[in-house]
Amino acid sequence: MTLFPEIRLVPFSRLTQGSRWRAEAMRSYSAPQLLWITKGQGRITVAGVTRGYGAHNAIFIPAHTMHGFEMTGQVFGTAVTFSGIRDLDLPDTPHHLRIRDGQVQVEISQLLDGIERELSGKRPGSRRAIRHYSGLVSVWLERQIAVADDVTTAPESARRLAAGYAALVEKGFRGGKSVSDYAADLGVTPTHLTRICNQTCGRTALDLLSERKISEARRLLADTRAPIKEIASALGYASPAYFTRAFHARTGRTPKDFRKAD
Repeated sequence: MTLFPEIRLVPFSRLTQGSRWRAEAMRSYSAPQLLWITKGQGRITVAGVTRGYGAHNAIFIPAHTMHGFEMTGQVFGTAVTFSGIRDLDLPDTPHHLRIRDGQVQVEISQLLDGIERELSGKRPGSRRAIRHYSGLVSVWLERQIAVADDVTTAPESARRLAAGYAALVEKGFRGGKSVSDYAADLGVTPTHLTRICNQTCGRTALDLLSERKISEARRLLADTRAPIKEIASALGYASPAYFTRAFHARTGRTPKDFRKAD
């Protein structure tokens, strides 16, 4: 049982839990998250938009937002998950910020260090201290959104459509809806939707949908003992055989082989 379930700080070295796909595969969490990257570089996709990240980037991901990012052993940072602290006034939309000011970089690092000390110290008043530190983190984020460089380059209209599509996929990927169904929900053609996804994240609309489904399949195969046929059905595949073909096409392994190896 976690002593302080309201917040978690996880170093990037632990995010993969021995398997890089846990960080790189498309997924979402039920709580908002702040990624503070201190070293390394790669690419991250949040809400259907892919951007490069580097040292001293702060990336805020709202709850239930589809995302995934490249991460190697050369990337260092901290993932902060706000699970149950009220009145933090965190943003409703994703933000990817490049923090250039050294003093501001030190400020967020010191705030996270303070939270970590309270989490591990078990001192009187730790829960109250964590709440106050978290409030200061939210203030820091608000201020940086107002003044820091946002690395987004895609047009606003494209980002809105990609984010809308990603949100619909996150809600409905377990069903059997096709890209055409999602496009109709968004009031655009499948061709236009795919063109926008290619523009914002370098993937087709079908790729994003397939990656999200396979990501969940990997999680279920690795973390549960649910039969493969039940996983296939739960994710909207027409048959276990079709699920096996789709999984192999994305991962190079059958679901059975993946479960044995992970």
